[in-house]
Amino acid sequence: MGEWGFLSSLLDAVQEHSPMVGRFWLVVMLLFRILVLATVGSDVFEDEQEEFVCNTQQPGCKPVCYDAAFPISHYRFLVFHVVVLSAPAALFVIFAVHQAAKPGRGGAPGQRARRLQPFYVGSVVARIAAELGFLLGQALLYGFRVQPLFVCRRRPCPHRVDCFVSRPTEKTVFIHFYFVVGLVSALLSLAELAHLLRKGPPVRPGCCRRPQERGPAPGQPAGAAEGPRGPHPRGDLTV
Repeated sequence: MGEWGFLSSLLDAVQEHSPMVGRFWLVVMLLFRILVLATVGSDVFEDEQEEFVCNTQQPGCKPVCYDAAFPISHYRFLVFHVVVLSAPAALFVIFAVHQAAKPGRGGAPGQRARRLQPFYVGSVVARIAAELGFLLGQALLYGFRVQPLFVCRRRPCPHRVDCFVSRPTEKTVFIHFYFVVGLVSALLSLAELAHLLRKGPPVRPGCCRRPQERGPAPGQPAGAAEGPRGPHPRGDLTV
């Protein structure tokens, strides 16, 4: 769990620059991906290759059939998915810390947010591209169901070989859950991108405010609060 804790701390630093919808994405990422994958995913897929049984004793046939059934291990694919999704956010955090450490690059919080927002938008776009790419890859590589029986006809198998997958129903449920979480994460990322593009760069406080005119004091006629605009004409004083 140590590597997952380090990744979680990096993602947690992103919320300083994220809008509310971005923080919802972070919650989905930490709870329904990292936590579920670290606690449940390893138990579901840890015996994937050991429990892959084929009805032959031909040397080399079982590894070849397993490679045909699972070009990439489910668990390794999901871990790689999480790492790639976290990479844009981690790179943005490193860039923000580097910019804040530069001499003369501090400024007001509004100015820092204005400089960092294009890079944050770029990290969200990269996250959306990675999310959609991995969802498509998961659908093409594994589909949406783990079959209990895999028929192999590859060499060096001498004939048709039947291979059996362990816990296919449990793995199917996990794949469905992870795919739905990916769709929710992609929708949240799209909503965050739309919010950032609609909001635009932050405006510095007071840069566009018009000075407010002071109204007349109670009991004074209108215009008395503005004071004289020029020299008073001299007149006779009446006693």
